[in-house]
Amino acid sequence: MRHILSILLENEPGALSRIVGLFSQRAYNIDSLTVGPTDDDSLSRITITTTGNDRILEQITKQVNKLVDVHKVIDLSDASHIERELLLVKVMAHEEKTRAAVTRVVDIFGAAILDMGKTTYTLQLVGAVDKLASFIDTLKNETEVIEVVRSGAVGLSRGDKALRPK
Repeated sequence: MRHILSILLENEPGALSRIVGLFSQRAYNIDSLTVGPTDDDSLSRITITTTGNDRILEQITKQVNKLVDVHKVIDLSDASHIERELLLVKVMAHEEKTRAAVTRVVDIFGAAILDMGKTTYTLQLVGAVDKLASFIDTLKNETEVIEVVRSGAVGLSRGDKALRPK
């Protein structure tokens, strides 16, 4: 099962390393990892996407909660949430026909053209994981995909539930 853990912790050197270490100790893979400061400069928010056994993830969550730097951990997958990811992709666009096809795909998906080189386009799309995968697949049918970078998932709980310090 896919899980999205959201962790609020002190913005201190080594804090991220301790979190990732818990996953590594249990031989548990991290599919994506995003980290950034919150509105409070002393706190950071980590979003970890992983797949696997509920029992092992529960143990990791308990261990993460025990770390001194950690304020709170929630599994966004347990409830309704909003999730987004940023995709940047560079594609070949050297012929007029290819440029027109890529532009149509960009329009259909609500993406943006960030850069136009002599033979390439650099595109941006923000959305759910499945939308990004579909975008890449559609582009591959139209042109050569040269380079792809994805931010990893970030998310928030829907409604009044929020990740705040204890």
